[in-house]
Parts: sequence; structure tokens; C-alpha cells
Amino acid sequence: MQIPAADGSAPRYYHLHLQEDLLEGWNLVREWGHQGAGGRVIKDHYPDHDQAMEALVRLRDEQLRRGYRIVFAQGQEQP
Repeated sequence: MQIPAADGSAPRYYHLHLQEDLLEGWNLVREWGHQGAGGRVIKDHYPDHDQAMEALVRLRDEQLRRGYRIVFAQGQEQP
């Protein structure tokens, strides 16, 4: 997700993705900052895919309310 540049500043980004760990859990990785600069990264662990997906959707919706726009999305349904 991205907030377009304003007043000559770099665009802000907010990146969310799910990553399966080796212990059958899931990590929700959040990264945000200004494009072209170092950002912050936080990883939250969830015991199953459903809980991780619920957290991802909640955070996505929160950022959309803050003015971010989705510029790229990719996903794969779980069997």
C-alpha cells in the first residue's frame, strides 16, 4: 500500500505479507516507512493461517482508512 507523495516528500509505504514458519505457525510481517529510506519491520507470530489472515485483513483495513491505497496485491488460497 502507498500514500502518494505530497509537498515534495517521498511516498509512504506499508507492506503486509504472511510467511509460514518452520514450526507450523504463521508470521505476519509488517514493513512501513518512506520510499527510498529505511523503514520499520515488525513480525507477529500466529499459531494458524486463519488467525494470521484475520490480523492481516484488520491491519489492511486500518491502513486504508488512514489514506493508503493498494498498489499491488498478490495472494494464494489455502487448500
